[in-house]
Amino acid sequence: MTKLITIILFVSIINFAQTNFSEPPQWAKEAIWYQIFPERFYNGDKSNDPKPIDLKGSWPYFVPDDWQIHPWTSDWYELQPWEKNTGMDFYRNAGLRRYGGDIQGIIDKLDYLKELGITAIYLNPIFEAPSLHKYDAAMYHHIDNNFGPDPEGDRKIWESENPADPSTWQWTSADKLFLKLIQEAHSRNIKIIIDGVFNHTGTTFWAFQDIIKNQQNSKYKDWYIIKKWDNPETPENEFDYQGWYGVKDLPEINEDENGIVEGPSNHIHAVIKRWMDPDGDGNPSDGIDGWRLDVADMVNHKFWQKFRKWVREINPEAYLVGEVWWKDWRNDEMYNATPWLKNEFDAVMNYRFTRAIKNLIFSKKYFTGINGFIDTIKTMMNQYEENYFVMMNLLGSHDTERLASLIVNPDNLYDHDGHPGQNPKFDVRKPNEEERKKQKLAVAIQFTLPGAPHIYYGDEAGMWGGDDPDCRKPMLWKEFQYDDEKSHPLGKSRIPDKVSFDDSLFNWYKMLAALRNNNKSLSLGDVEFLSEQDDDLLIYKREYLNQKMIIIANINPYEFKINFKHKKYLKEKSIWNELINGKKIPTDEITLKPYAIMLLN
Repeated sequence: MTKLITIILFVSIINFAQTNFSEPPQWAKEAIWYQIFPERFYNGDKSNDPKPIDLKGSWPYFVPDDWQIHPWTSDWYELQPWEKNTGMDFYRNAGLRRYGGDIQGIIDKLDYLKELGITAIYLNPIFEAPSLHKYDAAMYHHIDNNFGPDPEGDRKIWESENPADPSTWQWTSADKLFLKLIQEAHSRNIKIIIDGVFNHTGTTFWAFQDIIKNQQNSKYKDWYIIKKWDNPETPENEFDYQGWYGVKDLPEINEDENGIVEGPSNHIHAVIKRWMDPDGDGNPSDGIDGWRLDVADMVNHKFWQKFRKWVREINPEAYLVGEVWWKDWRNDEMYNATPWLKNEFDAVMNYRFTRAIKNLIFSKKYFTGINGFIDTIKTMMNQYEENYFVMMNLLGSHDTERLASLIVNPDNLYDHDGHPGQNPKFDVRKPNEEERKKQKLAVAIQFTLPGAPHIYYGDEAGMWGGDDPDCRKPMLWKEFQYDDEKSHPLGKSRIPDKVSFDDSLFNWYKMLAALRNNNKSLSLGDVEFLSEQDDDLLIYKREYLNQKMIIIANINPYEFKINFKHKKYLKEKSIWNELINGKKIPTDEITLKPYAIMLLN
């Protein structure tokens, strides 16, 4: 028995020590990420669709009497009759829209993601909240009841609990369905992480509601930054508090010199345990595989160091990615995220990568040239070192204009003036054929450089749209027939755009995912840039063990034939395997069409 116990302990120690505390998990180097905005992905269960009561407490703080779930396949900018009756424009009505996406919808489409080649999913917030985006949590310990099969039954369970006491927490139908999603994803070898929004909550959060009711007598009065209490002897309500960036919808959680204060900190610790090891048996395989941490630069480093310790104690292979982004957007300055890495996060959402691609392929105004692009990538790799291989290298997200619309509007300041409500000159049209070629080139470079490629839901299907809310359209599915997009949010005339699933684009993404999944040099390999100062082509080599690949990208609108200067990079072979078209090609015959790319081995 003693010998058996020794063996078990030894095996446990080996498993626990697979990844050093300050190192990223190995799986994240080979991940292909797919980001899902749950309310807009797929409506798998229409019986749980939101009702007016579910919108209570969210902007714009009223629900029209004739409010309805929005038709999934309708023209995005066209106002429904109930929207016209509000007298508000598109952008104010957009906050009232609900399309009914849910957890069952994600489960129903896991095989679609598997076919695409996805190995990891990042979900935007799924905790109970009244808004469509869920960044205004009402609680962290339950999945939103409209994402599960029994909204009213879940509501009754909430009422039977003490949200401050984890021993009273139960599992709602939505919680259980989410645990099923984790199981189904893991059975397909797909990891899953969720959004942790711990800088702020919504005004409907249970602790904040207690403060509103009991004011300075609330047990949770120290959880938030309260500026002024209400004086019950006056008719006015003087109660005031600090909101995230001054937004009163999002009261900010209190911090001291050590980060988030003890009360909410302990609550967050309990929430981490709940979702990372749901049955509490010490085996995290039934829980999430990590966290994406919202507005991470606005939370004290000491808290994130503690957070990492909590997470790695449960699952040493968990992945943490922070939202560390703009340092000064007015001057186009993004953070060097090094201070947040190793002892806090494994990676950040790498918007610097997006900007580098934009300024290489799309923009004339901000064009850096090939050498400038290479310098940017090298700078990031030198700063982030080994962590660069797990960076979430994205080309669009729920917070920016979509990749396709970034290409149509390339000379705007990235992430600002990104839709007609902010910039009347923003072009809402569908990309043309040349712009789709640019999209394919950008994605091919993304999938063949170091860092984990990230797909924002629907980019692979052909979706386009400006910054929030236009980047949050309902997902394009092949089995649906969509109305043409012919309306404009400012009432301008436009040529109607056909809205349909783009098979060619999907197959391009699928092919690139397969190449990356089947060639470890593309995920684990060193990179060597071969392009020279005055080159017209972007050329780089990926090498891992005995596997080598040379990538040649033509960023120009004209055809380019390999010349004598480039042949020195290819001298070791006279004939190459070209992996995209599956053909053999002599070095002397290598010609790239406009915005084309070749993978040679």
